[in-house]
Amino acid sequence: MFSAEQSCWFVRKVVFWRAVASIAWAVLLLPPITAVFVIISRFSVLHPIQAVSECLSFLTSASAIFSFILLCGVIIMVGFLNLEYYTVIPRIACSKIALFGQLLHPRQFVNSLAHCVMGIIVAWCCAITIGGRYETIAYPCTQGDGSPQMCLNEYHLILLLAGAFVGFSHSLLGVIYNMNYVSFHTVQQYKYLRFKGSLSLVLKCSATQALYSVRNYIVVYFFLGYVPKAWICKTLNLDLNSSVHPLDSIAGLLDLSLLYHLWISGSFLLFTWHITLLLFRIFVTEVYSFPVQSSFTEDAHQCLPKVLTDKQPKILQFLALQDLALLSQHSPSRRSEVFSLSQPGGHPHNWNAISKECLSLLADLTQRLIAYHDTVATNGRAKSLSTGSERKTSSESSVTSGTEDLMSPRPTLLMKTPASVFARSIVGCPQSPLTAPFTPDLDSPFASPALRRLTAPMDQCSPWFGTVQSPHIMRRAPKLWSTSTDSLVNGSPLASPATPVPSPKQEPSKPSLLAQFLQNRKEQVKNVLAKRVLIMYLFNKLPEASSQALFADSQAHIWALEGLSYLVQSSFSEDQFGVVQTALPRILSCMLGLQEAVDRHFKLPHASSKPVRSASSMGDSTHKTLRFALRATLKTSIYRITTTFGNHLNAVQMSAEHRKRLQQFLEYKE
Repeated sequence: MFSAEQSCWFVRKVVFWRAVASIAWAVLLLPPITAVFVIISRFSVLHPIQAVSECLSFLTSASAIFSFILLCGVIIMVGFLNLEYYTVIPRIACSKIALFGQLLHPRQFVNSLAHCVMGIIVAWCCAITIGGRYETIAYPCTQGDGSPQMCLNEYHLILLLAGAFVGFSHSLLGVIYNMNYVSFHTVQQYKYLRFKGSLSLVLKCSATQALYSVRNYIVVYFFLGYVPKAWICKTLNLDLNSSVHPLDSIAGLLDLSLLYHLWISGSFLLFTWHITLLLFRIFVTEVYSFPVQSSFTEDAHQCLPKVLTDKQPKILQFLALQDLALLSQHSPSRRSEVFSLSQPGGHPHNWNAISKECLSLLADLTQRLIAYHDTVATNGRAKSLSTGSERKTSSESSVTSGTEDLMSPRPTLLMKTPASVFARSIVGCPQSPLTAPFTPDLDSPFASPALRRLTAPMDQCSPWFGTVQSPHIMRRAPKLWSTSTDSLVNGSPLASPATPVPSPKQEPSKPSLLAQFLQNRKEQVKNVLAKRVLIMYLFNKLPEASSQALFADSQAHIWALEGLSYLVQSSFSEDQFGVVQTALPRILSCMLGLQEAVDRHFKLPHASSKPVRSASSMGDSTHKTLRFALRATLKTSIYRITTTFGNHLNAVQMSAEHRKRLQQFLEYKE
């Protein structure tokens, strides 16, 4: 286990400086963006030459330089907020109430408040840039009695409040559309090409989002505009000019010039923030090459086999898996380091560590899919135990065994009394003499072949152990006894289910009257609330959301599949010591087990329907289609191995079910 200082070395030395580089480029791009905004806001069709001269004189003024300094500060703040709130695994709300919980989170409240303040600062800079009636918040006016007074400039106020509203809306949309989600591109490109290709999308999204934000802001200001106006007048001791139409009226808000300036100001604000976000995504997802092995022990924690085991930060594990996928596909010299043996000792430590972590990731996803399918198949109810559900599928493969040492010997567990043999006798007659006293002797020459098949070694780590293989429902078979792994470690024999250890009979504890009363009241409240339309709207699951949340981190599994399959493919001609061949049965069994789980998941409702991508937001929607990419990558990875090894795979030991599925790939029928 590494120390905290070593585990965060990547953030300090790589991620932080990549964020700084993205902020620096955003600041460097700010002068031309600001110059374009000045020209658009001050340009006049009737007097073009005069407008251009005014723009040039303004760009060299002290107020423009001060505004530019403030804008640079805002860009730096936005960049550090991106660094603080980014994630490589999106947070997907499975219900409306969960989405509201994310929007009302204290951390999100701080983020929204910061964006409101930055929006006001940018709007003030826009007011200074546009000039004219937007420049100051107060101006001298004359009241009805002829006395000079300082009146509130509502045009300046409405522009400042528009900046706060656009900033607040941007913060909320960032949660709804997962704008802080950083995805990794499948096709590797130079940073300049990625930026150039995304520039038009950023401009379109900024203009569209600003248009909708201004529309919503006008509606809000029409009904609630008098509140900030009265508060500002009272705070700054200003008066309202009665000779001017108030802007919180229909006549005041139908000013086309005002609407135009609100829109271009909001577009400028969002464009600068989106450019900063785009540059951050490009820089932080740049490929990083980790050394496979190091000659110095102090740098061992920076090598690829060690980095893959680090769960935090997630960006480190994702970049390591990305490097593994690229390494296995394009770098023969680095692949040879993966296949190499340690000196002295001659152990494949690099391959063992890499394959162990990849198999662990795939096994974890398989178990999650099984648990989700169990929940959906039973609809949240307790599963009924019938004699048909006690049939078990014998499997010699192990998906979760990837988390153990690949070279360690494994003891074989022989079940003396399988549940499938005595299920009918147990259900039919509890006192049947064929249950406990009967213990078949497998070593006897008189044992029948059928009994030997029924008592064959069963891999309890297989993901489908104890399940009914049905396309409609999957239920877990009851466990008649449990096997302790500690007894294997300590060397003590397992207790036979036929000779159970006698234990004192314990009476089941009866719940108290108070507990029963509270449970009944709880059920009554749930039934009453379930009949309310609003409650059902808030708590009902969103379509596809559960499936998307289940595959939210599948980009890591895609790289693990690509890395393993390419390494296995290359080992056919490059693995001089045969280190990969020892793990080939487990790799194939893990992939085939995952494919069976994925196929079952895609038979569920909403799992196979592709969502429509939204092009009007900077939110990355690639996480919505990760399950389809995972299914395609999984099938491609298995085909990559079968086409390389061909009929040699018939000698690989695996379960009959996996053998049948593998044969489909060998015959190109899958």
